[in-house]
Amino acid sequence: MKRQLIAAVGVAAMVVGVAACGSDGKKEGGSSSAAKNYDGKTLTVWLMDGSAPKGWEDSVKADFAAAYPGAKLEIQTQKWNGIGQKVTAALSEGSVDVLEIGNTQTAGYAATGGLLDITKDKADLGGADWAANLSESSIIEGKQYAAPWYFTNRVVTYNKDIWTKAGIAAPPKTLDELYQDLDKVKAVPGVNDALYMPGQEWYVYFGLLQSEGGKLAKKEGDKWVGGLSSPEGQKAFETYKKLQGYSATAPKDKDEATPQQKDVFAKGDIGTIIGLGWEVPKPEELAADKIGYFALPGKTADKPSSVFLGGSNLAIAQQSKNPELAKGFLKIAMSDKNEGMVASSGLIPNKVALNDKVTGDFAKAALPASANGATTPNVPTWTNVENEPNPIKDFLTSALTGDYAAAAKKADDEIAKRLNQKQ
Repeated sequence: MKRQLIAAVGVAAMVVGVAACGSDGKKEGGSSSAAKNYDGKTLTVWLMDGSAPKGWEDSVKADFAAAYPGAKLEIQTQKWNGIGQKVTAALSEGSVDVLEIGNTQTAGYAATGGLLDITKDKADLGGADWAANLSESSIIEGKQYAAPWYFTNRVVTYNKDIWTKAGIAAPPKTLDELYQDLDKVKAVPGVNDALYMPGQEWYVYFGLLQSEGGKLAKKEGDKWVGGLSSPEGQKAFETYKKLQGYSATAPKDKDEATPQQKDVFAKGDIGTIIGLGWEVPKPEELAADKIGYFALPGKTADKPSSVFLGGSNLAIAQQSKNPELAKGFLKIAMSDKNEGMVASSGLIPNKVALNDKVTGDFAKAALPASANGATTPNVPTWTNVENEPNPIKDFLTSALTGDYAAAAKKADDEIAKRLNQKQ
């Protein structure tokens, strides 16, 4: 979802102009546009507040009306707060046809039988060109249960005035260069934190772990086990600890929302944060031309560090009364024209071929890392892990202030316990 975004979170050639007929005069559904009428049919679509970019809904409605004469498309905007219970009820009642769901939530809804299997429709929807790592959260046990829609991820956000005072002319290309730059920023008079990064910023650790080839958890046989005690987990933590060491005032026992790091950064005495687009201060708080962005570098200059990909998928309810219209809607929403509008709104689209449409300094900085980004383990019980108290957050605090091995073992045991719970 956008603020977990909430996740996190990057994101293949699709059909342009869904309403257009092929040489045989047939539409995408295989029916003749001249012969078929959809009078009396209504397709209900739920989108989350703030997701659809400007102009997108009008464009989709126009394409839908042309493709399905007589049908009514009702797009309803939902609030994130309390949406889980509302979605569960709607899926069981059959009161929604298509809905936006967070990418880390998709496995849970699919596992309970709430989502329609669209594996056989994937090619027709343009799925052959969806970026594999962006589509991964929609695939459960080899079956496609949703279409990837939009994504974002964290980037390094820095105060240009402070970095200029530090004598830094260009963004670093490796982690070692970043450390050198942060040392210079640290020495600038009046700077509180060269990098403000609270101790429980587990999304940053997630990306570093992926860069090392590790996972938060993996399946062994029929059971899930935690992956923090692995050699990869420890290497990732060493990098995480070094970065967090540049935070003089950031609490080791809080996450990036306590307090909101955007508010801390807006004060003007912080050199750098690692955050999402919505965590950028408003122009009246800190002028836009004073803020710069770059992907968190990797160990070598050829590839940035991995990232957590936060975003949303579009899925069809298993109980939809209009599955044909629902699939048609997905095809329209995923067309190059409409998905291109997502890219031009500052988000990462679902296919690499549309990356050249991405606009905005933040989104352009996010793109390089999105190519090797990932999402959390694609298991229905993953939400159990993120429930507070979050064992990954607790692990980071304990490891920063005490013994790594003991903290990792405790977290791994708790992660396994939560993942292996029955739904």
